[in-house]
Amino acid sequence: MTPVADLDWSYLADTVMGGVSQGQARMEGGAIRLTGTVSTENRGGFIQTRTALPDGLPAGTTALRLRVRGNGERYFIHLRTTRTRLPWQYFQAGFPTTATWSEVTLPLSGFEPSGRLMRSRIAPEEVRSIGLVAYGRDHEADVSLSEIGAA
Repeated sequence: MTPVADLDWSYLADTVMGGVSQGQARMEGGAIRLTGTVSTENRGGFIQTRTALPDGLPAGTTALRLRVRGNGERYFIHLRTTRTRLPWQYFQAGFPTTATWSEVTLPLSGFEPSGRLMRSRIAPEEVRSIGLVAYGRDHEADVSLSEIGAA
């Protein structure tokens, strides 16, 4: 597993398309912590922190392993690939959180495409970014990710 502090993270929200969600992402205790208010008002509904993977995931990867904690809400990992060219294209898998650190395994086969016209299979070597996302419903977000790895 790779400590997330070794990766370069950027923050974005639905405000890029007129939404009103607000938040921030910051390094805290060796973890990336995403906090804020997710609002579905004005066709919005997400806050996200993302890191680039210019070399993709290792060949043969069948799952992602995460070390996470949060406020009991469900959060998501979004994967973008060489084939997801439009901003609203991604592959998504959700996971639950608790107040204590836990390890979560997300099989690549369980990631759902954001659109029906997208390929349903993810080729690990085509993955170009991983996003930690609070998404899809009005709620207060507070989720931390300390490690990420390929399995």
